[in-house]
Amino acid sequence: MKKIKELLIKYKEIITYVVFGVLTTLMNWATYAITTRILPPATADGLSEFQLGVCQAIAWIAGVLFAFITNKLWVFESKSFAPKVLAREFVSFVAARGVTGLLEVFGLPLLVKIGVNQTVFGIEGMLAKLLVSVIVVILNYVFSKLIVFRKKTKDESK
Repeated sequence: MKKIKELLIKYKEIITYVVFGVLTTLMNWATYAITTRILPPATADGLSEFQLGVCQAIAWIAGVLFAFITNKLWVFESKSFAPKVLAREFVSFVAARGVTGLLEVFGLPLLVKIGVNQTVFGIEGMLAKLLVSVIVVILNYVFSKLIVFRKKTKDESK
């Protein structure tokens, strides 16, 4: 039991990132699923690539807002709410997520266009969504850890 506790403490940041990453991803997927169900199909075959991109963009916005709050408070434990710190973190977080968001918004329709358009759980384009999501989660951790919520060194805080 002691060994498990030590491992949980040692890997707390990664564990909480994974937990909130899964929750963020589920929120993103749920938003995507809901928006694909709400939009009327553009063709007899279903939603257009443009409509899928719109659904993806809406899902991304919902996910970014949720992820910022959870990453700031519980993953990287950035407790400062000083306007300057909060603004810097939010802007850099959104910019970093913007990079991966572009990958999501344009990557999903691109994968669909090249034939990765399998329906999973009754949701059109979900296999492409799964592939894009894995890449995005890895990049988001790297950006958040190394850029957005990085701990200042003694030299930087002077």
